[in-house]
Amino acid sequence: MVEEKFLIDSNSFMTPYRQYYAFDLVPTYWKELAKRLDTGRMILLDMVKDEIDKGQDELSAWIDKQTGFVICNHIEPAIISKYQEVLQYVQNCGLYKPQALQNWAPVYIADPWLIAAAAVNDYTIITVEKPSSGLSPKTQNKNAKIPDVARAFGVKTHDMYYMMRKLEIKI
Repeated sequence: MVEEKFLIDSNSFMTPYRQYYAFDLVPTYWKELAKRLDTGRMILLDMVKDEIDKGQDELSAWIDKQTGFVICNHIEPAIISKYQEVLQYVQNCGLYKPQALQNWAPVYIADPWLIAAAAVNDYTIITVEKPSSGLSPKTQNKNAKIPDVARAFGVKTHDMYYMMRKLEIKI
């Protein structure tokens, strides 16, 4: 059986860092997370790492210090092709207003790239985002959410607690 691999959204680092597991209050969380890096099951999209690095804070320093992350390069032909499909879906599925595509279309926005990379590599996306409720052609949304679009591509999404359970991280 192939072990599940987790492609981690930047908000799944930033939110715990800022709201739940500050380095000075819950250092065990970060130590336990670092211990699991050598499993090769935690993947960082290069764009996500870049986004975290821009913070130039304790979190970016911690990420830079870790050598066990598998880095997924978003500029691979299969991922680029799938990325185009993701954007076409947002544009044509009838669930979103044009603003949703405008929000996701800039090439530096990681969300559609995360979905594309996860779909190509059979990764589970770990994100803080929750699916939209009541999404329908009658109530089009101006914001696409990772869980909703990922579902259309057969990509699973879960939160950090799911990954912590799967990796047996206890704090």
